[in-house]
Amino acid sequence: MDTLIKPLQDLIEKFRSLDGVGKKSAMRMAFSVLDMENSDAFDFAQAILDAKTKIGICTVCQNLSSEEICPICSSETRDHSVICVVEDYQAVLALEKVKEFSGVYHVLHGTISPMKGIGPDKLKIKELLNRINNEDIKEVIVATNPTVEGEATAMYISKILKPLEIKVTRIANGLPVGADLEYADEVTLYRALLGRRDI
Repeated sequence: MDTLIKPLQDLIEKFRSLDGVGKKSAMRMAFSVLDMENSDAFDFAQAILDAKTKIGICTVCQNLSSEEICPICSSETRDHSVICVVEDYQAVLALEKVKEFSGVYHVLHGTISPMKGIGPDKLKIKELLNRINNEDIKEVIVATNPTVEGEATAMYISKILKPLEIKVTRIANGLPVGADLEYADEVTLYRALLGRRDI
């Protein structure tokens, strides 16, 4: 890319720094930006800035939110006695597409992974415990991905919640080992929720 002028090269490198974006895709996106009208390019840049400055974390469930409390947590139509624990924001979006879950969520911001130096203290587990201690929770559904790290995290959560005498279930049926929730279709996720089991 030495033959490219520096502003274009810099733009390509910025796109390449995004997860899952290779050299060719980054170049296509950079040239798409160059083909934009100036007003569209400014709107594009503004959307990035707005996303970084106006989106925060819900103080209740730790999901993305533009308010202190997200729309799901502030909804009066949701069942606040059932918490679905997920790894990341994408899992919330995937489960919401199913339109069958009426409870609320808790986003862990990752999984326990000793290989990566991520212990329980680096996840939002303390915040989950605070919710359980301060709210009338009847069931916690652990919907971490069926990976080694996801299973380890599910077992850890089950272990720390057992003394609290709260029903802890794990989504099961329909999700193959190693699959990510965000890539599963709605029917598979619906069956996984229906087929949850005690852990």
